[in-house]
Amino acid sequence: MRAQLFIILCTISLLSGCVKHESGQSFLHVDGRYLVNEQGERFMVRGTNLGNWLNPEGYMFGFRACNSVGKIHQAFTELIGPEQTDAFWEAFTTNYVTETDIRLIASTGANTIRLPFHYKLFTTDQYLGSNSPEEGFRFMDSVITWCGREGLYVILDMHDCPAGQTGDNIDDSVGWPWLFRSPKAQEQFIAIWTRIARRYKNEPVVLGYELMNEPIAHYFQDSLPALNAELEPLYIRTVHAIRQEDTKHIILLGGAQWNGTFRGVFREDWTGKNVAYACHRYGQSPDSTGIGDFISWRDSTGICTIMTETGHNTYNWTDSMTRTMEQYEIGYTYWPYKKMGSSSWVGFKAPENWNLVQEYVESDRSSFAKVRQIRIADHTVSREAIMDFAEQSRLINCTIDSLYLRAIFHDESCNP
Repeated sequence: MRAQLFIILCTISLLSGCVKHESGQSFLHVDGRYLVNEQGERFMVRGTNLGNWLNPEGYMFGFRACNSVGKIHQAFTELIGPEQTDAFWEAFTTNYVTETDIRLIASTGANTIRLPFHYKLFTTDQYLGSNSPEEGFRFMDSVITWCGREGLYVILDMHDCPAGQTGDNIDDSVGWPWLFRSPKAQEQFIAIWTRIARRYKNEPVVLGYELMNEPIAHYFQDSLPALNAELEPLYIRTVHAIRQEDTKHIILLGGAQWNGTFRGVFREDWTGKNVAYACHRYGQSPDSTGIGDFISWRDSTGICTIMTETGHNTYNWTDSMTRTMEQYEIGYTYWPYKKMGSSSWVGFKAPENWNLVQEYVESDRSSFAKVRQIRIADHTVSREAIMDFAEQSRLINCTIDSLYLRAIFHDESCNP
């Protein structure tokens, strides 16, 4: 283990020599199609997402049907009980992202981290082993402090909104974007963003606030026109509330249907309001045809557009996609930084007996009788495998994918 830590630290030291971070950060703001700092110099977002940390997703645990944090929590509680599950979440959140991870990200040449978070971190709901409404600030404060030391900016992204904004596993909801039908949930959504803006209004390390991730999945065909029509009005109300507290930070607005649809959804003129658009694109051609709709939207509105999620593809695709975004000056944060397996900046191996956990959580557990029938008999095996997942996620136990990083940053000298 000490040898692995030595390799990690040497890698960070080596990579740090490839880039030079300016000391001190200024507020960024939108100037037409671009982001600029307080000196008027253009800034292009280049970075990654801390996905799976504060909004765990099943596929990054090797699960399929058990694909949201709520479902994962239920399955683990069935296997090892509530106290041990809470202990797992505490170990997981402690290990998954640390200051050493942030140093590694900074050493690659990245300048921005997108921080996805669950709204329950700001409520008294039990979530990731805590029910403190201040828990979200504990995590955010740490990341902002670490990023400030390394010269990185932070985008705060509400990935899971009250009542669900997507209607799929992405938002940890019940299968429908009820946020757009629930006045109570909308008020909670606005109130949480108001609290966040009040706390960080004078913090230049925060690049901005991405109000919601991937609203309104495409599955709800008959309801899409009505749902899409509700998106921008909620944005308008939320922006107004934030601006009562914070006039400095950029606000990022994602399009409907997985941050992919803007035309016909946005009608407000956001020019001069320090607002940028957040788009996502996976799987399509990595040239201008694959993101042509975003380029066209950016050029027609004259407002900065940032690819806050892309990735999960081959090295060649990633290389081409990055070059295309840079050519058309679309900033980007790749998804994700870390996960079990590959297709991320760093990856880690599955724990011993993880296959038994996978088999259980993917089985039919629709009744108490079935849960009793298929539960792993030896609780020690379940507990050790689940707790070892948290241990495996520590950077010391991860492998850095140098080819993936090279595909993003095109820097042969930065070779882990």
